Amino acid sequence: MRIPVGADIPQEKLTHYLLLPKARNDKSKFLAQAGFTQEHPDALRLAIVSLTQSTETVEDGNNEYGVFYRIEGTLQGINGRNLAVIIIWIRWDVDNSFHFVTLKPQREPRT
Repeated sequence: MRIPVGADIPQEKLTHYLLLPKARNDKSKFLAQAGFTQEHPDALRLAIVSLTQSTETVEDGNNEYGVFYRIEGTLQGINGRNLAVIIIWIRWDVDNSFHFVTLKPQREPRT
């Protein structure tokens, strides 16, 4: 299964969560390695959409709001550097619409 075209990625998730430096759970430094910054949030949106449209999802649990889906892959950086990431989406039970939840670094498996 793939996330449908037009799935919701709120601008605030990009500008006030992923690209905003934070004391805890900061993702902005990770994303900056690939050239994604507050000045160009649409570049990050396009990279998320590109990976999402080209990658199959895996069901990853559920809660009272809906079903979560996980995508693992490579986010194409705007500066030529690529990042291994996990992207989480939710399909809301109330209307079956898909919404972006988060993006995080994909960690190397432990040996």
